[in-house]
Amino acid sequence: MAIEDERMELVIGTKAWSTWSMRPWLALKKTGAAFDETLIPLRQENGVNGAAILAHSATGLVPALRDGDVTISDSLAICEYLAERFPDAGLWPTDRVARAFARAAAAEMHSGFASLRGECPMDLAAEPRAAALSEATHRDIRRIVALWRGLLERFGGPWLGGSAWGIADAFYTPVATRFRTYGVLAADFGDDGAAGLYAKRLLARPEYLAWLAAA
Repeated sequence: MAIEDERMELVIGTKAWSTWSMRPWLALKKTGAAFDETLIPLRQENGVNGAAILAHSATGLVPALRDGDVTISDSLAICEYLAERFPDAGLWPTDRVARAFARAAAAEMHSGFASLRGECPMDLAAEPRAAALSEATHRDIRRIVALWRGLLERFGGPWLGGSAWGIADAFYTPVATRFRTYGVLAADFGDDGAAGLYAKRLLARPEYLAWLAAA
C-alpha cells in the first residue's frame, strides 16, 4: 500500500525529448504534492539507459511513479492514479460527460497520432522551423485541431474539459510544443482561432514553464 506521508518518486527521461514523461510530471506538479524526481538520460549508447530504467520500471520504459510500495509504469495509468490520490486537484472534470470526453481525448493521444509522433518528435531545444509533412501527419493535425475545437466549444473552455486544466490538457501539451517547433499553424488545418489560442495557453501554464526551465 502507498504510504501517505512518504514522498513520491517520479522517474522520467530527458526533458527535452520525453513526451511520455512530461504528461504525468505536469499532472503531478498540478497536485502541489512534494515529490522526488529521478532523471534518466535517453538515447545513450550501449543500452546504458535501458539498464538504468529497469532498476525502476519493470517495463524498461519511462515514466514510472513510485508511491510507497506501489510502482506504476504507464503515463495514463499514473495520471489516473494521481487523480484518485489527489481528488481536490481537479485533474478530471467533475461533470460526468465532460470527464468522459476528457478521458477519451487523453486516450486518443495515448494510443494515436503515430505519424505526427514519428515526423515531429518533441525537441524543446530546437529552433522553430518549417517542416515538410506527409499527408498522414496532416490528417493527424486536422483531427487534433477538430478535437480541440469541439471540446472547447462543447464545454466552454479555456481547457478541454471546461474551466479547470487537467489530464487531457497535460496529454496535449507536447503536441503544442510540436506545433511550435515545426511551424504548424492550426489555421491551416481548419482552425477558427480557438485551437491556436488553446495551444498558446498550454505553453503558458506554470507547470509547463517549470518543465521547460529544466529541459
